Amino acid sequence: MSASIYLSLVFHNHQPVGQFDFVNEHVVEVGYEPFLDLMERHPGVRCAVHFTGSLLDYLMAHQQPLLERVRALVERGQLEVLSGGYYEPLLTVLPDADKQGQITKLSQTVTGVFGMQPRGMWLAERVWEPHLARSIAQAGIEYVIIDDTHFEAAGYNKERDLFGCFVSEEQGVTVRVFPTLSYLRYAIPWDTVPNVIRWLRDQGAEQLPNGQPKLAFMGDDGEKFGVWPGTYDHCWGGGQYVETLFAALDAESGWLETIRPCDYIDQYPALGRVYLPTASYFEMGQWSLPADRFRELEHVKQDMQDQGRDDVLRYLRGSTWRNFMVKYDEVNQMHKRMLMVADKVHAMIDGPVKDQALDLLWRAQANDAYWHGLFGGIYLFNFRISNYANLIEAEALAEGHDPPLAVRQFDFTKDCMDEVVLTGPDFNAIWKPSAGGMLLELDSRPLRYNLLNVMTRREEGYHAAIRRAAANGQLVTPEMEQQGVSFDNRNAVRAKEAGIERALLTDWYRRGAFLDHFLRDDVDLNAFYRAFYGEQGDFVSLPYTVSAAEANGDTARVTLFRDGYVWVGDQHCPVRVTKQFDFRRGGDSFSCQYTVQNQADIPVDVRFAVELAAGFDGGQSPEHVFLTVNGVNEPRSPGKMAEYTNVTRCTTVTRLRAIRLTTGFDQPCTLWAFPLETVTMSEAGYERGYQGTVYLHIWPLALEPGASWHGTIKQWVSAYNG
Repeated sequence: MSASIYLSLVFHNHQPVGQFDFVNEHVVEVGYEPFLDLMERHPGVRCAVHFTGSLLDYLMAHQQPLLERVRALVERGQLEVLSGGYYEPLLTVLPDADKQGQITKLSQTVTGVFGMQPRGMWLAERVWEPHLARSIAQAGIEYVIIDDTHFEAAGYNKERDLFGCFVSEEQGVTVRVFPTLSYLRYAIPWDTVPNVIRWLRDQGAEQLPNGQPKLAFMGDDGEKFGVWPGTYDHCWGGGQYVETLFAALDAESGWLETIRPCDYIDQYPALGRVYLPTASYFEMGQWSLPADRFRELEHVKQDMQDQGRDDVLRYLRGSTWRNFMVKYDEVNQMHKRMLMVADKVHAMIDGPVKDQALDLLWRAQANDAYWHGLFGGIYLFNFRISNYANLIEAEALAEGHDPPLAVRQFDFTKDCMDEVVLTGPDFNAIWKPSAGGMLLELDSRPLRYNLLNVMTRREEGYHAAIRRAAANGQLVTPEMEQQGVSFDNRNAVRAKEAGIERALLTDWYRRGAFLDHFLRDDVDLNAFYRAFYGEQGDFVSLPYTVSAAEANGDTARVTLFRDGYVWVGDQHCPVRVTKQFDFRRGGDSFSCQYTVQNQADIPVDVRFAVELAAGFDGGQSPEHVFLTVNGVNEPRSPGKMAEYTNVTRCTTVTRLRAIRLTTGFDQPCTLWAFPLETVTMSEAGYERGYQGTVYLHIWPLALEPGASWHGTIKQWVSAYNG
């Protein structure tokens, strides 16, 4: 036993399903290739690496020489390759069959590509729940890597107790658990190499109580070393941080030995049993909180840090990952859509078609679009599009060629209130009667596209910092930096454009389609865009009744109505709104017939409006997406706010997805169109992101007592051929 202390370094490499190829090419060049160069220059340093399946798919198609270099490092015993969920899913919220299926798929791929049967796995976002121990072990995995934060929550002292591995169990099935130490995750590559070596030497001065040497374990994102903003020069360029670190590890190898996790568990027993609570890293728990609680936790943490209260800090944590399904209805909808498709796929007869459907389902379980921190996540259009496309195709395979139109009522969103779900060869549609009778989802099955893939604008915890910086003159744009404005002030906030604080708008209801409004006379387009206006009715977000939800295989009808009220002056007048949707098999369109009936004993003069929506990535750019009105060949951008009068037909086209959406009206209307935009972080600072377009169609109604207005809206969806 020559080492005083062992060091285990694990690098987790991931690119999401739906990632752009040019991004993958960039990360290979600035992150993965320099790492392999380093390993080849330092054959005495042993590490482990994890490639997610979505990244491996790209590498197998485009980077075979890189994979051959990894295999050579494996064959000489220098590198260990880990498994995990193939498409980097959050295992906790998957059906058990998919937990094990995804792990098995990646293990088999790693074995085939690198010639090594994986023994350990990377846990996506380190989202842990106790029941995972059983599924992980049953998938043939011997160990998993989890943050020391989880151990602190169980009462361990991360400065003293976590220099080895532990064993956890569920129903008697065991798996080993390595705690990745926060000091090493933050010190490498941000602290100096001499400081890191000094810390390791200090830790190695004492053995563990059982007499075995300590293990210092670090598992972290490989992209931190060259891909993250500013890290390439620090790690590989002029800074040469990682080269300096590996040279120091070679120089200190008399007392400091690097070791692969698989070799460690072969030599040393676990330090003891551990039962870890539901947890992830601290920031994930904070991000999953509502905005006000996010900021509250942020202030409490800062206060405790200022006071040096580590005894309090170790017990601070936010919510659990599952709270993202409460915070964002769109996350919950995607997750429940996945579960619905999973039921259909797992019921298929075993064979190649089921295997194909399973792979599509697993692609749709990729975690990246199911949560949001500061960057992207659910707000990244291409990730949402990819997830929905895979779900739609998997469902089409599960139901077979030309399935009948079917309609079901059940609790799709799992909130104890039934939704209406239509499926068929041409369209899928989901209505939520309890929320204005809105249409939540509209899928074109042939085009594998969810047309209602839009995001509601919400207050985020980090918005307060943007507003504060703007108010104090501390919002720094790239133009200001080019002019020499300092960014050293800790309160300064980087933004991609001036005035971004004006885009921090909040919707008071979930965005979707076929939402019904009665607008006050003083409401204009700008007020409606800002979601700060007056409603005269109570129809937007309150429940509708389902009076019909039926299909005979070839046709389907869904009818919803609400007996609500509209203010006319100081009179509270009863009004019924009915909307009847009709679909037919083999068609590329559907219709919705509206009836607005005055049930009061006085005349009702109102502005009735129906809100539709559509989401196309690149919608802010006229070169990618354009809008035409009444067939006039003057394309407009759906990413701009605009008003059109006497509209009977409007068409939105996306060149990126080759899809045309046309909406027609038998009663001419006024159309207000505007983009939904959110603000998230990017490499250049906070920036606006297009999340869809709202189309509000307005009709002035003058109804005598007992009179009704009728109007039909029809939508066509087709491929666009240029």
